[in-house]
Amino acid sequence: MQVAVPYGCGKITLQADERTAEWYIIKTESCEALKDPRRNFTEACRTPIASPPLRDIIKPTDRVVVVTSDGTRPFPNNIIIPWLLEELKLADDNITILLGNGTHRKNTPSEILSMFGEEIVRRIKIVNHNCIKEDDLKFVGTTATNGRISLDRLYVEADKRIVLGFIEPHFFAGFSGGAKGIVPAVAAMETIMHIHRTELIADPKSTWGELERNPIQHEINEMVSACPPDFLINMTLNSERKITGFYCGDYRKAHLHGCAEVLKQSTVTVNDRFPLVITSNGGYPLDQNLYQTVKGISAAARIVEPGGTILVASECRDGIPSNGQFAHLMSQGSTPVDILRNVNSLEEPSIDQWQVQILATILQKAEVRLFSSLEPDDVRSCHLQPISNLQTEIDRRIHSHGRMIRVVVLPDGPYAIPTVAET
Repeated sequence: MQVAVPYGCGKITLQADERTAEWYIIKTESCEALKDPRRNFTEACRTPIASPPLRDIIKPTDRVVVVTSDGTRPFPNNIIIPWLLEELKLADDNITILLGNGTHRKNTPSEILSMFGEEIVRRIKIVNHNCIKEDDLKFVGTTATNGRISLDRLYVEADKRIVLGFIEPHFFAGFSGGAKGIVPAVAAMETIMHIHRTELIADPKSTWGELERNPIQHEINEMVSACPPDFLINMTLNSERKITGFYCGDYRKAHLHGCAEVLKQSTVTVNDRFPLVITSNGGYPLDQNLYQTVKGISAAARIVEPGGTILVASECRDGIPSNGQFAHLMSQGSTPVDILRNVNSLEEPSIDQWQVQILATILQKAEVRLFSSLEPDDVRSCHLQPISNLQTEIDRRIHSHGRMIRVVVLPDGPYAIPTVAET
């Protein structure tokens, strides 16, 4: 049996020998691409969920800011933005596209060209959000937990605000999309740090597929309510990155509709945990660094047995990466326990501590080995073990087990929500 696992812009084909192991392949529910997504987009904008039509919201003289995903997400900006411009029918000078970088590095001119295409880059002003440049930020309020809410000034001061995004499972916010397209996407560093506090990340309800009881979602929604978008355009994608649905209108209600569909499609139930779990980070662009790869590792950790092994295929063409504090924090200790203790005792919150907290917690439970383009020493510096050949490593693991080991493959990585059935 052959199993294709996404890796970078391609796939790795694994040989699953059923004579030596008991294999399980966990794939999300297949969803057909829309036959006429252009027509569906128009319909969703003109008959939205709990909102007036987009054309009725935007006046011809409005200065509009469109917030959209940065280059770490497979949102098809090159397709959706031209459709949106046609729907808005505004002068190009009245529109600014704001990239929701959050704490990520800014996208380069060549990346922006690849994301949007030459015509849009020539016509429309496109700006990287900067979470630490005070002149670019504006304070809009305080939460019940004393979190200061500061957002990108371009977004706050626009006459009308539109947020784009796509809905997928998220390892601590429940789902992406919705209000998350504003916070943390175009928020100030102090605002981002507040929703990533260690106690929130550690809360058992801050997890895959959970919205209603998720404390991080509660914080995000309270913050965004201080300066909400006027219109939401969210979509769903299948494993081939084809559009399967649009959820447009009110930024909360339309998002809930989309999340309900994604939950049905992505949840896969298994009867027990596995000693060996093989996963990916969904391929490019999500697998372009090790920081993002924690998502795929987190999905696998849901069904690995204590003391088991996770093998993850993630290209990491952008490194660990070099920006941020992930690599530094992962080096602060000789064991995962040390790393977690260091994160929990930081005098001042540090960028990327949430990803370190999640990975260190997983490493206390299971061994994680990585097949990537990273240098082996860079992998080891983050307390993972490098793999030079994924197939050879799988065969070695199976052989060393000494009997018919149960092996599970999660080809879709973080786009699935594997769940162990309750007994």
